[in-house]
Order: sequence, then C-alpha cells, then structure tokens
Amino acid sequence: MSHVGVPRGTVPKRKRLPALLTAGVLTLPALAGCSSDGDEPAAVAAVPQDVARAARAQIADGGKVTWAIDALPATLNAFQADADSATTRITGAVLPTLFPLDEKGRPQLNPDYLESAKVTETEPRQVVVYRLNQQAVWSDGREIGAPDFVAQWRALSGKDSAFWTARNAGYERIEKIERGSDDLEVKVTFAKPYADWRSLFSPLYPKQVTGSPDAFNDGARTTVKETAGPFRLRDVDRKTGSVTLTRNPRWWGSPAKLDSLVFKAVKPEDRTDALAEGTVDVADVDSGTAHRIAQAAREGAAGAASGANGPGAALTPAQALRSWAVAHGTDEEAAEEEQEVRDDKAKAAEAYATEQSGLRAFTVRKALEPAYTQLALNGETGPLADDRVRRAVARALDRQELADTVLKPLGLPAQPLGSHLALAGQPAYKDGSEALGKQDTEKAQALLADAGWTREGALSRNDGTKAGSEGEKKKDADTKAEEKKAEEKKGSAGKESEGDDGKADRAAGEPSAADGLYIVGDDKPGDATRALAPAPVAAAQSDALLRQAGRLGATGISEDARDVRAQDRQPGGAAGAYAPAGTAAPAEGADAARGPLGKNGKPLSLRFVLPSGPGSAGLRSVGEKIAAMLDTIGIRTVITKVSDDSYFRDHVASGDYDMALYSWPASAYPATDDRPIYAKPVPATDGSLLVEQNYTRVGTDHIDQLFDQAVSELDEKASQNLMRQADARIWAAAGSIPLFQRPQLVATARTLVNVGAFGFGVPHYQDIGYKAPQAAGAPAAGKK
Repeated sequence: MSHVGVPRGTVPKRKRLPALLTAGVLTLPALAGCSSDGDEPAAVAAVPQDVARAARAQIADGGKVTWAIDALPATLNAFQADADSATTRITGAVLPTLFPLDEKGRPQLNPDYLESAKVTETEPRQVVVYRLNQQAVWSDGREIGAPDFVAQWRALSGKDSAFWTARNAGYERIEKIERGSDDLEVKVTFAKPYADWRSLFSPLYPKQVTGSPDAFNDGARTTVKETAGPFRLRDVDRKTGSVTLTRNPRWWGSPAKLDSLVFKAVKPEDRTDALAEGTVDVADVDSGTAHRIAQAAREGAAGAASGANGPGAALTPAQALRSWAVAHGTDEEAAEEEQEVRDDKAKAAEAYATEQSGLRAFTVRKALEPAYTQLALNGETGPLADDRVRRAVARALDRQELADTVLKPLGLPAQPLGSHLALAGQPAYKDGSEALGKQDTEKAQALLADAGWTREGALSRNDGTKAGSEGEKKKDADTKAEEKKAEEKKGSAGKESEGDDGKADRAAGEPSAADGLYIVGDDKPGDATRALAPAPVAAAQSDALLRQAGRLGATGISEDARDVRAQDRQPGGAAGAYAPAGTAAPAEGADAARGPLGKNGKPLSLRFVLPSGPGSAGLRSVGEKIAAMLDTIGIRTVITKVSDDSYFRDHVASGDYDMALYSWPASAYPATDDRPIYAKPVPATDGSLLVEQNYTRVGTDHIDQLFDQAVSELDEKASQNLMRQADARIWAAAGSIPLFQRPQLVATARTLVNVGAFGFGVPHYQDIGYKAPQAAGAPAAGKK
C-alpha cells in the first residue's frame, strides 16, 4: 500500500490523496453483527499453508536459492513511501521482526529477539515492557537495546519533519521510551492507549539508520550496513537486477542452511522462461505457468516429446496429411512455403519440449494470499453518489459465482469473503455481509426504482425546468445548445475527412470511429468524464495492484475491442450493442422490454475501468461477469480498458472511474492499517477533500469513530467486536464490495524445502534449503 512522490518534509499520519467528493446522506439498514454484547462468532477455518516441510536435520548445509521478485526495491527503508513487497522480503531476512504473523494471521512473539513483551500498566498510562534476548546483537557486535527503539520512535513520531517517512501510525502515541531495570529491558510509555502496539518496531532498524535524517532518507535507500537476521546484505547489483544476501556469521539463532539467498528481478510474464532455464528457484506465478508446470509433471519426458501438448497439438491427422502432401507436391512454390511452416512448427515444438523438460524440476504450491479482491464503487459523483444505487449494484452480484470463476479451477476453496477487515481464519473474522443483504435481483431493482431509475425513465425526458426567469434562461440555453449540436452534426462528415477523430462528441470511455465500433442506436453523446489530476503518491501502488491482478491468470477471453459493453455480449442483449461501423440498427424484439433503466431520458450507465495488460486477463474476466450481472437489472456498463501504467495512478487514485477492481492486503492490525482505506474524506485547506486511501470516496463519521475506539481499546476481544461493527457499516455503505481472497501460486524447485505458499505466515529464512541426500538403506521419506 505504499506510494511514491511524498515530498520531503511531509509527515502524514497516513498517505493522503487530494480529491473531490459530493457528500450524501447514508441511510443505514438494520445492521447485522453490530451488537456490543461480546458474543463471539463461530471460528472459520483458514486455508492452510502449502509448504514442503522438513526438519533441519533433513536439510543439507550450503547452496544458493534465487527467488524471483517483480523489480529491485527502490528503497531498503521499509518506512518510506516507495517501499514495496521486495523491500519486505529483504528486510524480513536481515532485520528484526518482533511479532511475525503465524499461518492464521496472528502476531506471535519472536523468541530470537524477545524473551517477553507485555502491557504492564494501563493507568494512568499504558506501559509496555520488552525483555530482549540477551544474545541479540547487530552485525557490528553491538547489543540490540533501548537506543535503537528510541531512535526509531523519534524518526517515525512525526515530530521532526526532517525525516522523510510515509507513516507514523502508533509511534505518534508514544510519550517516552527508556531503559528498564537493565540493558535488556526497554520500557515504552504511551500518551494515548494503543491496541496495536505489537505492530511497532518491526522491522527494527539500528540507530545508525534512524538516528539522523540523512541516514534515514538517503543512506538506507540503497544499503543497510548493520543487520540482525539470519542473513546479511552483501550486494545490490542494479545491472543484473539482483540483491544478494549471505549467511550472517554473528547470527545467534539457528544458522541459515543456505550460503546465500538471491532476490532477482524477473517480470511476471518472463517467469515461465526463467523457471524452464533454471535461472530462478522460487517464483510467484500465474495460473498459466502453474498449468504448464502441472502438465509437465503429468506428461513426463515421453509426453513432451510426443507433441501431445503445445504447438501443433491441435493438428488433426487429416490436416497433417494435407500438410505433408503440399510440402512434397509438384507445386514448388506452395511446397516451399508449406515446408517453411512445417519447419517453424517443428522448432516451436522442440522449444516447447525443452521448456517442459525444465519445468518438470518444479512443483506449484497453492494457498490463499493474505489479500482480497474488491469491487470499488466511486461515490464521488454520478449515479453511484446515491447509496441506493451502490447497494443495488452490490445486491445484483453473485459473489459465489465470481469466487468460483477464479478459485475453483485452481483447486482452492471458493468462498466469497465476508469482511473488509479480516480474512477467514483470523480471530477477528465474521461475515458481515448481511448488513447489506444477499444477492437478490428483485430487491436490487426495487432500490433502483426508489432512486428514480426506471425503464420508462430511459425513454422520456423531464427537462426539470424551474418556474420564473431562471427556468426560462435554462430553457433558452438548452435550445441554443441543441441547435448548435444539430449544426455540428450536419458538418461532421466533412470534418472526419479533415482528421477530426470525433472524441469531443462521445462520452469518455466510448469507442471512437477509429476503433471500428460504434453503439447502435446511440445518437447522443454522454457527458465527458472529468479527469482529476493524477495523485503523485500513487505510482508504487499501481504496480502492486497490477501484479495482484495478474495472479488471477489467463482466461482465454478475446480482447480485440478496447472498450466493450458487457450487456452487448449477452444473449438477448438490448439495443445498443457494438457492431462494425455502417451496420444497420436491429429491429426491436421481445427483449426490448429488458432495456436499460434511466431517469429523465438518460440511461443508467456506469464506466467500468480495467487494466488492459496481458497479465490482467483474469481480472477482466471477473469484470465482464460483473457487467453481465448488472445488465440483468438494467444497469448499462461501459468497460474501458486503460494501460497498466495509468490504471491505478490516473484512474483509481484520482477518482476517474465509476467501478474498478483492485486488491487490498489483509492485516493483523485493521484498526491501524485499514482506517485510511475507509476513513471519511475531510476538507483540505484548498477546498478539495483528503481521501487518504479511501478511493471509493465513501465513508461516515460513525465508521471513523469505531476505528478510533478500536485502536484505543486494550481489551483484545472488545477491540475485535468494534472492528466487526465497523465492518458491518462499511458493508452497508456499499462503497467497497469484497469478492474473494486472492489465490497464491508459488513455483518452487522440487528439491527445496520449507518454502512455498505461506499464506498469512512469513518465511523462516534460516530453515530454507535443499533436501539432504538420503543415506543408503534408509527408509523413504513420506510425501511432503
């Protein structure tokens, strides 16, 4: 959830993005799951990790593992705005994490660094005492102690603007930090209670990094000299795109089995080749690569060489015979061309067989990633500013079908997500979707009718003219506008020959004549979409969200058209379907009564923005299913595909969309981490609104109050109950509709152990390694 572009000297509590919002009154239905009686929901099982487990005695000493990452990290300082998942991977291996998460997303004390950590006082102030492991030292030999805690607090507290930091949540609540009864004890006193105190000081940096603005802002971007993990940083090579870690000789815990761990930048689309060539040993992959690896294991060496799969596999015996006949026929020119085609196919088949041979050395580990995909509904302006329309959209969705589409083909449990603030298996999880209601087409239609959107409204126009001079002025202006539009239309043919592409005469997101498509029966353009200035702090998040989208995998759906209306691809679609330019409008049939809803002659149309890159095909498949579901209740959907680079930065973050699909990571600390995602936008000094990370622009004071209460509630169960209440109200506001937890597919070398799809958990880097050779006569190990 990081951003780039935060100017030096700014220290926001959370990353904030300026935007505009039209505020509306939100009427909440009776909310399920909002009682404060302390009843605990039934536990929901988490999908287990898929890791090749092995005891340390079964692991060979030595070796190197190369782990694919999307790109070299821009910074090694996890508290800067452009820190990313690669930063997290590297710091997790070289710096202290005091409370790593277990497989259920629960923070657990790390005995390598702490003997204990607990709240010792709550009145008059909350006091937390950390008892450090007496063996814990930095790589320069200095003991980890209170000076490191103090330096990190001062750098992240927000009181010194010289520190360029992206977040300070929790640190600003600390009043003081002091040495305890001895050097191994650190005493932290809070000015205000903080329920998520376990989230602090992870990763913990040495005081050499956090002690001065220069070291924090610049030095830690490229290197961390003093480390305290099972590995230490040896080299960052930007030419080869790799970060090399080596075994830390001063590490006091179980020594790392590997000699070195290399994180190498490999683009997601290049990972099949990298795995086949053996240049990486561990890589997150999409469903297409996962299928190739599974296929390689099934077919074996003989299968790959036989051509049963891959290039030429679909060639029938008749086609093969005809090809042979042409290649050996009397027509020399045709024979030469056909032989070239046959040679190309033979080379492709040989290359495929070679790749499959390399992929047989890998297996795919599958789990659910600690992140979820949501449908975001922009409540800033337009129809979705009305909460009844947002709720109608939500109730039209068959979330089970969407989850099945993504997860079932991968053999993963397909269960729609029921919470914005916790995932299944976490202690705080409870399905709060009843606050909004289950999928119900009739009730969705009733909500739209109550909001004034009817089928009759799409056919008739009420100009809304007011009495008096103001109404007359409006009527005159409208008349002049229509006359001007008619004149422009008459000369449009001539203008096209002069190179006018017609963009001014169509709604943003509609196909142009250059696309070879038009909307049958659409004579009048819609209102142009107002493009907001792109938020400079959103670029890094764009990359992360697009990578998440890519892991849904390929679907094989054709994407020849850049912009497609979903209802136009459905059987019985209403008039308004795409057709090649020049096609006559079809006659209205019996299905015309199922046309789109409207108000005052304006159809109810929503602009659905999706990324266009090859790695986002799965996300677009989900988007098309959503659009088809909305078509059944009369909502017209324009799917607009934009470049991957601009998707998040120029559309989601800036508010230039009606609907969008993107993911948020889950957290063990929702009161801290999720508040900026659902915070009600507040006025800025320039008249705009600060939306933080709430890109739906939908929020309420009550939701904010529940977050504030939860983050200060030291009773863990009471805090969780407050979060469940907040979640129910987020559901009712219908700005964000959780769909499913994302799949996690990790390809690993078959000989590697203690690595795979970790789910919520984090790697124990010191335990990753290669299986030791089995002694002669020893019993075979069980299947991992």
